[in-house]
Amino acid sequence: MEHDTFHKALEIQDDFCIGCSHCIKVCPTEALRVSGGKALLYAEWCIDCGRCFRVCPSRAIRVVDDDLDDILSYKYRVLLVPAVFYAQFEKKVPPVVINDILGDMGFSEICTVEQSADTLVEEINSYVRKAPAKPVISSFCPAVIRLIQVRFPSLIDHIMLLLPPIEVTAQYYVKKWQNSGGDPSELGVFYLTPCIAKIAAVKSPVGGYESPINGVINMDYVYNRVLHAFKNKKYPERGKGTEAVNDAISSRGLRWPLTGGEASQVEGRALAIDGMTNVMDFLEKLEDEEIEEPIDYLELRGCDESCAGGILVQGNRFLVADNLRAEAAAAKDTHPLTGQYKQYCSASIKMDAVEPRSMVKYDKDINVAIKKMEAARMLRKILPDIDCGACGAPSCEALAADIVRDDASLNNCIFMQARFEKEGSLLVGEAIDLMEKVWGKDRFVNKEKDN
Repeated sequence: MEHDTFHKALEIQDDFCIGCSHCIKVCPTEALRVSGGKALLYAEWCIDCGRCFRVCPSRAIRVVDDDLDDILSYKYRVLLVPAVFYAQFEKKVPPVVINDILGDMGFSEICTVEQSADTLVEEINSYVRKAPAKPVISSFCPAVIRLIQVRFPSLIDHIMLLLPPIEVTAQYYVKKWQNSGGDPSELGVFYLTPCIAKIAAVKSPVGGYESPINGVINMDYVYNRVLHAFKNKKYPERGKGTEAVNDAISSRGLRWPLTGGEASQVEGRALAIDGMTNVMDFLEKLEDEEIEEPIDYLELRGCDESCAGGILVQGNRFLVADNLRAEAAAAKDTHPLTGQYKQYCSASIKMDAVEPRSMVKYDKDINVAIKKMEAARMLRKILPDIDCGACGAPSCEALAADIVRDDASLNNCIFMQARFEKEGSLLVGEAIDLMEKVWGKDRFVNKEKDN
């Protein structure tokens, strides 16, 4: 049932999975099911938003990131650090000490990711002015891009074909290294991610380009390493670290990862929407042409409070966002590297068209799919339409689709079981067997006897 067409940044560990159904209820693309008492994934439907990771009570969903030891295979190691990473720490942990600890972990140079935001603003406004399809949808959040690919393919032409800041910043440091005469094979560029979707975006980028980033590292893990080193004073004397620090960033860059930070820089009418549920609701209205007043630009972020609420951010998202806004208020409007960014990266900011990612919900053959779609519609009339999840699917609609794909049967529905038992066409033992196939035999054992 699991398909590996696309790089997956999440992995279900069966040994820890308790088949609780939490994950199937929050997945925005209904990519998860419960079968045999374990969660199963339709990987090609997954957008790596991380909502399942966040709600899993048994920590059975693992983040598949790169090993920190991989950095040692490169002579010079650049770490791209998002502004939200620093904003998680209390003021008693100064950035200079954080950078020294990161340097002590093996990085040669520490750089802020949002340096490229200043260069992107001009490019974005130029793009919006010329765009034939509006509203233009930001390419910043990879979870949202993948959501559109999977669930809203009719809106795919609205996606802005400009690279997000992490890719532009990575390009800058690669070109800077090459221009200094460095051997390309000796440079390793690594990204410290607050977001699971960005792992998949680097490994399997959309838009026909290859990411210059060599590895993506879990921010959650590094945060704990830094905090442990700080508490135990295991770092160089303040400011005496050997790493190079390139922390140039403007007030614009500091606000960029927050809700409204991007939209506020766009000319015309721009909306900022965060949280996957809010994003899906708005995209549904947009797809159904229910938005009458013209909108020029949509900043859509999958997490509440945008990157401050990233799945791998340890700090409270409201405090992290407040810290960033306070820092932005005290920062300058521009930074000294903007000219170099324009020189090095302006010719390579654009990306190719994003392609839809078909869910193949019914069948690859369009004629067969239409017939199965009609069959699923008829099944929906029979099913109770209460989306209880007892069948192992997240909704009655998902169960109907599973049935016409031969991945489930009508008998999986407990309401249909009760009806068939009442009619005499299904025995109680048969109904229990069906439930055991979904939820596992352990759930139907009388544990009171053991006590």
